[in-house]
Amino acid sequence: MTFFELLLIAIGLSMDAFAVAICKGLSLKKVTWKDALTVGLYFGIFQAAMPLAGFLIGSAFAGIIDKWDHWVAFTLLAVIGIKMIIESKKRGSCRSSEDNSQSLSFKQMLPLAIGTSIDALAVGVSFALLSIKILPAVSFIGAVTLILSFAGVYAGSIFGCRFKSGAEITGGIILILTGLKILLSHLGIIPF
Repeated sequence: MTFFELLLIAIGLSMDAFAVAICKGLSLKKVTWKDALTVGLYFGIFQAAMPLAGFLIGSAFAGIIDKWDHWVAFTLLAVIGIKMIIESKKRGSCRSSEDNSQSLSFKQMLPLAIGTSIDALAVGVSFALLSIKILPAVSFIGAVTLILSFAGVYAGSIFGCRFKSGAEITGGIILILTGLKILLSHLGIIPF
C-alpha cells in the first residue's frame, strides 16, 4: 500500500470523527485549543486502536481466507463507505449549548469515540489480509484523525453543521474507491 493510499484511507476513516467534532465545536459555549485537543485525542486514539484490534483479529484468520482476501477487503471498505454515505443523509441536529466540561466529559466522549471508530475495526481486518505494516499505519491514521478532529471543533464553532454531511459523503466515497482499487489490482485489471 502506498503512502497516498494510506492517506486516503486515513482521511476517509476520520470523516465520521471530523463530522462529530464539527458538532462538538458548535455545541461548546467557547472553543479553546484545550477543548479541540481533547476531542482530537479521543478520536485519534480510538481511530488508531480499532484498526490495530481488527488487524489482530484478521491476522488470526488470514491463512483461512487468503484466496479471497481482496474480495473481503473490497467488501469491508465498500460496506463502510456506503454506510457513511447513507448516514450522511440522516438529518440530526447538532446544535446545542452545553457546558464545555460536561460536553467533553469521559461519559460524553467515550461513546462518540467508539462509535466513530467502529468502521476502522473492519479496515484493520483488511490490513491484516493485505499484510500492511500495522504500527506505522495505525499511528498515521490516529494522527490524521487527531488533526482533522482538532480542526473540526474550530470549524464547527465557526461554520456550524453545514459541512457535516459533505465530510461523511467524501469519506464514504474515498473508502469505496480504495476498496475498488485493491480488488482491481489483485485481479490484475490495473497495475500496482
